[in-house]
Amino acid sequence: MIISSMAKNGAILTAFALATTGLVASINALTADKIAEQEQLQLTAQLQEVLDPKSYDNQLSQDCVIITDEKLGPHANQVIYRARKNNKPVAVVIRHVTPNGYSGDINLLTAVLSDGTIAGVRTTKHEETPGLGDKVEVKKSLWITTFKSLTVEGEEDARWAVKKDGGQFDQFTGATITPRAVVGSVKNAVLFAQTNFDDIFAAPNAECLEVAK
Repeated sequence: MIISSMAKNGAILTAFALATTGLVASINALTADKIAEQEQLQLTAQLQEVLDPKSYDNQLSQDCVIITDEKLGPHANQVIYRARKNNKPVAVVIRHVTPNGYSGDINLLTAVLSDGTIAGVRTTKHEETPGLGDKVEVKKSLWITTFKSLTVEGEEDARWAVKKDGGQFDQFTGATITPRAVVGSVKNAVLFAQTNFDDIFAAPNAECLEVAK
C-alpha cells in the first residue's frame, strides 16, 4: 500500500513538473517575438536620440561592428553602429563605458559625424547618486546635450575637461567625479571615431542587437 501510494505521488509530481515545464516553454515561445520587438524598439529610440534619423537611410540598428578597445572602456565587445545615406558613410554611433563614475560604470552612447563633430550623447545606464551624479541623465538635466556640435582637436585638447580642471564643461554641485568621467569617455569615443572612421565602415557586419543587450 505504501509503495503504491509513493508511486502514485511520484507520478503526480512528475506530471506536474512536465506540465509546468511545458507551460513555461509555451509562454517563452509566445513572448520571445514580443520581447525581441520591444528590444528593437528600445534600441531604435536610443539611436534616434543621438542621431537625427533623417540624416541616414539604412537600418542603423542592424548595421554595426564589434570593437574591443581601451578607449571605449574596460569591457570587451563594444558596439559601433554605422549610419549611411545613399551608401555613403554619414556617422558612427558608439556604445562606450567609463568605469570612473562615483558609483562605478557609466554606459554612454555617442554619435560622431563624418567630419568629426558630435551629433549627440546620451547616458544609457549608471548607478550614480540620485540628485547629484544622476544629472548625466537627460531626464534629470540638459547637461548631456551640451556635447552636441562639439569636436575634439587631438589628445591634448584642454577644453575637454570640467571647469574645475580648466576645461569648458560644467561640473555638478557636490559631484565633480561623475561629469569628469563622462567628459573623458566621450572625448575618447570621439577620438576613436575620428581615427578609425574608414576602417569602421570597411569592417564586416555583426549581430548588433545580441551584443547590445
